[in-house]
Amino acid sequence: MPDTPSSVLVPAEDLRTFSAALLEKGGLSPEHARTTADVFTWAALRGVDSHGTARVPAYLDLLAQGIANPGPRMRVEAATPAAAVLHADRAPGPVALTAAAEEAVRRARDAGVAAVGVRDTVHTGAIGCYVSKIADAGLIGLAFVAGMPNMGYTGVKGAAVATSPLAVAVPARAHAPLLLDMATATIALGKIRQAKASGTPLPEGAAATADGTPTTDPEQAVMPLPLGGAKGSGMSLAFELLTSVLVGAPILAAFHSDDPHGRRHRQNALLIAVDPAAFGDPGAFTAAVDATLATLKNLPVAAGADGVHYPGERSASVAGRRGAQGVPVTPKVWRDLVERAERLGVVPPRPHGTP
Repeated sequence: MPDTPSSVLVPAEDLRTFSAALLEKGGLSPEHARTTADVFTWAALRGVDSHGTARVPAYLDLLAQGIANPGPRMRVEAATPAAAVLHADRAPGPVALTAAAEEAVRRARDAGVAAVGVRDTVHTGAIGCYVSKIADAGLIGLAFVAGMPNMGYTGVKGAAVATSPLAVAVPARAHAPLLLDMATATIALGKIRQAKASGTPLPEGAAATADGTPTTDPEQAVMPLPLGGAKGSGMSLAFELLTSVLVGAPILAAFHSDDPHGRRHRQNALLIAVDPAAFGDPGAFTAAVDATLATLKNLPVAAGADGVHYPGERSASVAGRRGAQGVPVTPKVWRDLVERAERLGVVPPRPHGTP
């Protein structure tokens, strides 16, 4: 989201501390509150505002409604050194996936490659954050997530699969890591809500009515359509198999069954860490990554383009700017946060200006 003149600027560390204090009042332990706030602040710094500070009220609601477990008893089961399942016990996604990323890194250090499945968490947040943690450790990170069906599937009437995201992070030496973080939907649900609020028509082929009929009318649109048609819907189905089915907690089949618990909100994930040292010299690897990224950026620039960029480059630049100047928070989100702070007895930080 672009910075807007009406937004207030809050220093990132103040926003992190404020978010953690609210989440702790919402029931999380100090450690889990800080972990969740870290993920939100990471997203806000990089301009992924839909998964940033704006998520704090939503997570407070998940905790208050008993959907997220404020005191999860997470446990790790492993049959081999290179694979494990983290039973999240409905922990908030940032808590569960941060633990899974750390587990994957630890196991990959020994085995070269490690996969950690996450079973029964709730909204995972910006999954680019978790693969970035893996890349910060010098390893390659991959993540897949599956959730509740809310997107069309080619040939199906109505919502069939989830807008399941994937993320890949590759460490470099002189460049910011490559970070690909994308959903399998053409448009985010949040974008549909924004278009409805502003009365702006939606792009062709981006959204559909409840029965799956494509529409550009934001008043009629209730779900996104898959990216690339059958390609996006096929990827979402594959991610359900790679996550939910793999860890023994299918979502899609239960959602479309007569099981009264089939529509209980939950998500599953799979995190993979790959140690370049298992394939050769890790220094040579990051040098070659740098050379590849530099080659791409030095290719001829197309007419009308502002340059050649690789995934994650611009969001890293945004993080640098927001880290120095403050994180913009929209008036609506700020009012919600302040109102909740008053009810919970938390003192909000003082914004230091506007963008």
